[in-house]
Amino acid sequence: MARIPIALQLYSVREACAGDFEGTVKAVAEMGYEGVEFAGYYDRSAQEIRDLCDDLGLKVAGTHIRIDTLLGNGLAATVEFNNTLGNCYLIVPGLAEEYRESADAWRRTAGVFNEISRRLDAENMRTGYHNHTMEFEELDGQIPWDLFCEGTAERVVTQLDIGHCLRAGGDPVAALNKYPRRAQLVHVKEYAAVDEAALVGEGDVDWSVMFEACETVGDTRWYIVEQERYPVSPMESVERCLANLRKLGK
Repeated sequence: MARIPIALQLYSVREACAGDFEGTVKAVAEMGYEGVEFAGYYDRSAQEIRDLCDDLGLKVAGTHIRIDTLLGNGLAATVEFNNTLGNCYLIVPGLAEEYRESADAWRRTAGVFNEISRRLDAENMRTGYHNHTMEFEELDGQIPWDLFCEGTAERVVTQLDIGHCLRAGGDPVAALNKYPRRAQLVHVKEYAAVDEAALVGEGDVDWSVMFEACETVGDTRWYIVEQERYPVSPMESVERCLANLRKLGK
């Protein structure tokens, strides 16, 4: 399999982006990241962002987006924006209570994603969902991640967040094996039992086993660093994450 490139979820450096979006994205490129995943656009147009990324040699790995922008008449504007951006992955990073309050709610939610996915097929785009901890915690005698994955078509992306999964007591390698060929985007996040701010490569994750699963059954196309707690500054933290991934052979 071809080498999997590494992107940064810009939520990791959101305060820097809010203060100087262009300068922050430039710094991310200079660190050696090959792509970025968005979580907001800081009042820039799609063309402005596309031009910036093109100038810096960055690819757009995906975007985190509210589910309401994928529903009804709102979908057309979302598709147009992301076509300009050059992005095909529209990932929902969280859901309101009505979508996740019970096992039945999760089953209905899976149906919603299937319909969004069907509508996106003609646009050559894909939708998907990014887990936090709750998706791996029992609800009504079920694991929500299983309800979502089993209820959605294979084309719906399961963006596995490794750190969140482990923090909830889940097994990310088992999850990749249980739902193969669906983790095109994986959030590379560390987990350490004694340090919530541990950086990638500095905690308890067995990354060699994790990467093997991604690169075989996962069909992973992007490793995406997302750091939400910081032992040093956010910018230093994400730079160190990338350096550690290089040491791990990535």
